[in-house]
Amino acid sequence: MRSEGSAEGPAPAPDAGLLSPVRAGTEAEAATGDAAYLAAMLDAEAALARAQARLGIIPGDAAEAIAAAAASGRIDLVSVARRARGAGNPVVPLVADLRKLAGDAGRHVHKGATSQDIVDTGAMIVASRARRGTLAHLGRALDALAGLAERHRDTPMAGRTLGRQALPTTFGAKAAGWLVGCLEARDRLRSVPLPAQLGGAAGTLDAHGDLALDLADAFADEAGLARPVLPWHTRRGPVADLAAALALVAGALGKIATDVWLLAQSEVDEVAEAAGPGRGGSSAMPHKRNPALATLVRSAALQVPAYAQVVLAAQAAPLERPAGEWHAEWQPLRECLRLTGGAAETAAELAGGLEVRTDRMRANLDALLDVLGEDPGPGAAPALVDRALDAYRRNPA
Repeated sequence: MRSEGSAEGPAPAPDAGLLSPVRAGTEAEAATGDAAYLAAMLDAEAALARAQARLGIIPGDAAEAIAAAAASGRIDLVSVARRARGAGNPVVPLVADLRKLAGDAGRHVHKGATSQDIVDTGAMIVASRARRGTLAHLGRALDALAGLAERHRDTPMAGRTLGRQALPTTFGAKAAGWLVGCLEARDRLRSVPLPAQLGGAAGTLDAHGDLALDLADAFADEAGLARPVLPWHTRRGPVADLAAALALVAGALGKIATDVWLLAQSEVDEVAEAAGPGRGGSSAMPHKRNPALATLVRSAALQVPAYAQVVLAAQAAPLERPAGEWHAEWQPLRECLRLTGGAAETAAELAGGLEVRTDRMRANLDALLDVLGEDPGPGAAPALVDRALDAYRRNPA
C-alpha cells in the first residue's frame, strides 16, 4: 500500500511506538499498523468477491480482477485516511479507489455490502493475525515459566502477604502461579470466536435474496474467519469478548512483571532480569540495573483494561447502525491487540532470561525463620508445582 502522501499534503511520520516501547518493533506492532488494517480491509473486499463468484452472483473473472487490484499495493493509505473524514469511515474512499483499479470489474466491487461489513471483517482479520503471534509468544513464556517452576520446585523462599514476609514457600510455587495464570488467559484468548461480518445496508442481507445466508457463510470461509449466526452490526459481543480476553492476558503477564519488579528491589534482590547491551540502564545513575522488561510489561497491563472498557461501553449501540459507538472501538481495540502482543513478546524474553538468586532467597528466609522460631516448611508448595506442571503438559500450544 502506498503511503507517500497525496494531494491533501505530505505523509505524516509513522507511529513507531516512541511513547509505547512495549510494542515498538514487535510482531504485534507490525500486525496492527495502519498498513495492516488497510490490507485486511482489501482482503475482505477480495474475499467477498470470491464468495460471490462461488455462488454465481458475479463472474469469476471479475472476482479475479478485484482480488488482483486489492493486492496491487496501489491504494494510497494516507489519502484514504484523510478522505475517510468525509464519510466517517475509510471504506467509502477505499471502495472508490478499488473500483478504479479493478477496471471493468469495478462495478462488482463491494456488491451488496456496507462499510461496516468491511471494517468489522477487516478488524477480525487483523485480530486473527495478531492473535496468532501473541499466542506463539505466550507459548514461549509458558515454556519458560514451566522450566522455572520445575527447576525451583523445592527452592525455599519467604512468602509475602501485604508486602511483608509471612511463611515459607518455594520459588517453584510462585512460578507455578504465574504459569497457571498465563495458561488460563491463553486458553481464554485462543477460544474467542472471530466472525466475519456481512449484513448489508440494514443488517438484513436484502441485496442477495435467497443466497444471502449461503453468501455470509462463503464470505466467512474465504476470509478465514468464523461463520456468524447473524450479522452483528449493533450486537458487539464479538469485539467486546476479544477485548476482555486481551485484558485477561495482559493482566496475567502484568502479575509476573509486578512480582519480578518487587523481588528485584535492592533490599530483596531475589531475582534479576538477564543482562544485555543497553538493558536496564539509567540516564543519570550508571550503577543501576533497572527491571526494564518488567516495567514495559506492567505498562501494558495497566493500559489494556482501560482500552477494553471503551470497547465494552460501546456495546450500547442503537437500532441497526451504531452512531459513534462503533467508531469508538477502532483505536482501543487496536491498542488492546498491540499492547497485549507486545507484552507477550516482552514477557517471553523476561521469563526466558530471569536470574533466580537462591542464596538471597535463603538469606531472606532465614531472617523470617528467626522471627518464627522454627521452620514450618513449605507446606504443599511442591505438590502445587506438580499440579500446575500437570495442567501445563495436558494443555499444549
